[in-house]
Amino acid sequence: MLKLVKSGFFTSIQDVGRFGYRDKGVPVSGTMDSISVSLINVLLDNEPGTSVLEITMTGPELLFEEDTYVALGGAEFSWVLNNKPVKSYKVIKVYAGDVLSFGKLKKGFRGYLGVKNGFQIPKVLGSSSYYKPITATNHLKDNSQIPYLPCASFQPKIQEMKIDSFLDETLLEVHKGPEYSLLTDKQLEFLFSKTYSVAKENDRMAYQLNEQIEGHTISMLTSATLPGTVQLTASGKLIILMKDGQTTGGYPRILQLSERAICILSQKKATDVITFKLI
Repeated sequence: MLKLVKSGFFTSIQDVGRFGYRDKGVPVSGTMDSISVSLINVLLDNEPGTSVLEITMTGPELLFEEDTYVALGGAEFSWVLNNKPVKSYKVIKVYAGDVLSFGKLKKGFRGYLGVKNGFQIPKVLGSSSYYKPITATNHLKDNSQIPYLPCASFQPKIQEMKIDSFLDETLLEVHKGPEYSLLTDKQLEFLFSKTYSVAKENDRMAYQLNEQIEGHTISMLTSATLPGTVQLTASGKLIILMKDGQTTGGYPRILQLSERAICILSQKKATDVITFKLI
């Protein structure tokens, strides 16, 4: 069992996501930074969709009650195991009674903790990803307990990875959205020439940007949206849907982020900057 002595700002369990229910209004959910999580699961020789802890801004204090192996990744925290610093993207043996804590956030916004064989959480609609009201809660609280299978011995195929971190990247590669052709030349010029900053209104549902482009008077029916859909409001505000974003919307869908761009954006916090590049 893993005990959250302190839960941190917003810590949740996420896996690859919940698919096949968007027609019922159920978001995909799942890890915001799928690239970092995929590397963690490779290190632990887990299945690609294995559940992890997603840790936002400030980390929890974790007590391991049984032996296992873990790997950390995503945002750069000052990870500390029993008061000793540990590295990201490295397989780490932990023993019953060990305590993992998260110091200062150095870079990025969301960190991840994976355990060998994943967390043993019941699946709802095919996924263990937290999303209220599909699940009872959307984040873990102090003294929460999460079951995992003990693992006393494991020989990893890859002990440690040296990765090309994208935490400093600011360029988001995008595709044309369904209503892209309705934009004016002036709107397009501003869209791809300006630098945008993340607004304080950002979470797993959507990221808003502080800077605006010229507004519009386009009237359209409510239509399907996806994680990474960039919507343009009538006033010219840009809203980027994320993993818990709604499945339909009535604003023009002008751009669609690539999966890598979603990962890059998920590691940004308020005032961080981004730009768009059409691919």
